[in-house]
Amino acid sequence: MEIPFIKMHGLGNNYIYLDLFTLDINEKLLPTLAQRVSNVNTGIGSDGLIIIHPSDVAEVGMRIFNKDGSEGKSCGNGLRCTAKYAYEYGIVDKKKFNIETKAGLVEAEVFEHNGKAEHITINMGSPIFNRSSIPMAGEESEKVIKEPFLIDDSQLEVTAVSMGNPHAVFFVEKIEEAPLYDLGPSIEKDSRFPEGVNVEFIEVVSDRELNFRVWERGSGVTQACGTGACAAVVAATLNNHVARNETITVHLQGGDLKIKWDQENQVWMTGGAVITAIGTYYFHDKE
Repeated sequence: MEIPFIKMHGLGNNYIYLDLFTLDINEKLLPTLAQRVSNVNTGIGSDGLIIIHPSDVAEVGMRIFNKDGSEGKSCGNGLRCTAKYAYEYGIVDKKKFNIETKAGLVEAEVFEHNGKAEHITINMGSPIFNRSSIPMAGEESEKVIKEPFLIDDSQLEVTAVSMGNPHAVFFVEKIEEAPLYDLGPSIEKDSRFPEGVNVEFIEVVSDRELNFRVWERGSGVTQACGTGACAAVVAATLNNHVARNETITVHLQGGDLKIKWDQENQVWMTGGAVITAIGTYYFHDKE
């Protein structure tokens, strides 16, 4: 089977995108297809697969599959890329529109230059704090802020936030010394997070800047995570490191995002998106 694809990245967080406005693919193939295309040796190489599809409730829909084949609910960098594709390829004919995700409807706004989407702002919605809604095991609580967290003989403090997907945020003195590879896999699959969790390590640079590293649920270390950057700013606010309603620059490995948690409880993310390749993937039923 010949499958046309486009590869895009947001700050190095790269996915293979399939346009289901023009393509028809069996639903059952999507998890396997995500695993196949993500493989850097035998596939194309990516952090996963994103499906851009028609929606009954929005101008465009988006589904995300991690490189292990599991389906996620939202992806900030993926949303910016989806918005760019929808605008530049004529799926939408306006600069403000909605994207349907498994986490709900998301508002996107494109800032264009010479017909290209140069920057995209996404309303990532309201953060979720209630423990059972993240979800995180333990005695029910309104918020999980700076809670003692023992993992692999390391005593940490976790602030947990959901941005439509779960995030465990840990603050460190120096980002270069963050135990990303040592503890990221263990925290992701820890039983306290029944659906797994995205793991972020954050260094507070100033009241307007954060350094950021991430171990993504289902994908491992990635260059960037948009929902993670949003969760990091919310967690930093809850821990009195930054202020509400201020634009915070989050320095990710792949570049910077601008994040603001406003007084109406909405989290706004602004950044770019880049098309890197267009081609055909040859899918074989047996590999």
